[in-house]
Amino acid sequence: MSIARKRIVTSRARPSITAAQTRRLLPKLWRHRGARCGLILGSGLVLFALIGVVWTPYEPDWPDYAAALQPPSAAHLLGTDDTGRDLLSRLMDGAHRSLGAAAVVLVGVFGIGLIYGTLAGLLGGVVDKLMMRFADVMMSLPGLVLAFAVIGILGPGLLNLLIALIVADWAWYARLARSMAMGSRNRPDVIAARMAGVSGPRIVLGHILPGIALNLCVVASLALGGMMGAISGLSFIGLGVQPPLAEWGALLSGARLYFAIAPWLLWGPAVMIFLSVLSANLISNGLRDVLAWEGR
Repeated sequence: MSIARKRIVTSRARPSITAAQTRRLLPKLWRHRGARCGLILGSGLVLFALIGVVWTPYEPDWPDYAAALQPPSAAHLLGTDDTGRDLLSRLMDGAHRSLGAAAVVLVGVFGIGLIYGTLAGLLGGVVDKLMMRFADVMMSLPGLVLAFAVIGILGPGLLNLLIALIVADWAWYARLARSMAMGSRNRPDVIAARMAGVSGPRIVLGHILPGIALNLCVVASLALGGMMGAISGLSFIGLGVQPPLAEWGALLSGARLYFAIAPWLLWGPAVMIFLSVLSANLISNGLRDVLAWEGR
């Protein structure tokens, strides 16, 4: 079972997505009120992260014990932490780690699932059975337990956390890609290309793989909000970014120790995590509605 709760596009809602429909997808998504709000909010968060890579008001990792636990002020808009580091600078510096981690995990599970599942579906026979039995074994393991096991072997850290989440989630995407690959073998365009004498690799690269990738990309986007929550949650318990580096889940974890005397430490990371998950959910809900309307 996946760590992130997945809301897939079911066969009743939208069995397949063509290239022409994909080109019309973004304009229709922009016209959807909720999706438009999510896109604007998400763009703002990405811009916030990009600015944090090149500039922050203060050095995010350097302590200033004389300014420890100061409330929000003109000098420090969001206050300072227990070592005097500016919280706004820490949020800006950690934004690319929080948002980038979710993107890396989704790209990883998407890529592995796409290649593995497509190969299994097209090869068929004994190879397909062996590959899918292995994927079934991976899917039968609880995702959170599997992620903990991988981190226990590799040790805590952002890179190891990403590897653990990819290992825990890839099989679900592989199973989905395999079912799409099996269905695409009998599509009219694939049959026509085969009868025209087009080579097998060209049929796969030009006809089968693009359609599977488009459908799988849509499904992967629906899991983005849950993946952000999972990364922040695992970082909160100390399995992600290690001090002194900043990350929203890790900042929230450190702030809980000073909640009684410095509650402002919780506001920044909590709001940023909430906004990122909200943005992803608004976009995915809008995408689901647009695809459901396309399928009517």
